[in-house]
Amino acid sequence: MLDQSFLVRGPRVAVRRISFQDREEIAALTRESAALHHPWIPARDTTEEAFRAYVAKFDQPTHEGFVVCLRESGAIVGGVNINNIVRGGIQSGALGYVAYATTTGHGYMTEGLRLVVRYAFTELGLHRLEANIQPGNVSSVRLVERLGFRLEGYSPRFQYVDGAWRDHERWAVTAEMTEQAAGSDPR
Repeated sequence: MLDQSFLVRGPRVAVRRISFQDREEIAALTRESAALHHPWIPARDTTEEAFRAYVAKFDQPTHEGFVVCLRESGAIVGGVNINNIVRGGIQSGALGYVAYATTTGHGYMTEGLRLVVRYAFTELGLHRLEANIQPGNVSSVRLVERLGFRLEGYSPRFQYVDGAWRDHERWAVTAEMTEQAAGSDPR
């Protein structure tokens, strides 16, 4: 039986909001994925206190936090955040995402991130999403390319990761771009 807390469902994955009850599973996945995430993602503190604070930020209107789960088992295969949401004439957010080592290479994050992007443009009413990616993170760049993001620029020393300020490429997609891609998508 499908979990009714899912916000959106695809053929193999579904997306729901992150909750404090996800802490142990995410902590284990984070430990198992340390080599995969290094040096692309800042180290995460998964203690109870830190995770509670992390989840609490999604109670604010400027942040949305999701987990991507396998539809059959409900197991978490990834996470997606929309941060720094700006409303008014901008209607934009900064996209962050993470895959886990045990389930990479199966297309789950492509499907899950596509669902989140669609949800952001429909249910959340956003117009634009931006992803900032270190140039050497080829897997992440390929992921956003598959979803129709375009390279818009380069931000030197953009984010402090793994003990240094790292350069990032700015990738973005708008609601119109996803509508055009959906019109040409054979699915």
